[in-house]
Amino acid sequence: MIKINGQQIDKEELSLYSWLKENGYPAGRIAVECNEEIVPKSQYESFILHSGDVVEIVSFVGGG
Repeated sequence: MIKINGQQIDKEELSLYSWLKENGYPAGRIAVECNEEIVPKSQYESFILHSGDVVEIVSFVGGG
């Protein structure tokens, strides 16, 4: 199980990039933390999540 923003995902491995794309996250406007470590944007496409990982995704919102 992989935990993403509190939601349990029943997978042993999962591509971060594929999950972000499938769930409508714009890569340029988010920050991703995996197991309390920031994942650099340059690694999103190659980053593989594994069972037991805890992921938090934060979206940036502009305003004025």
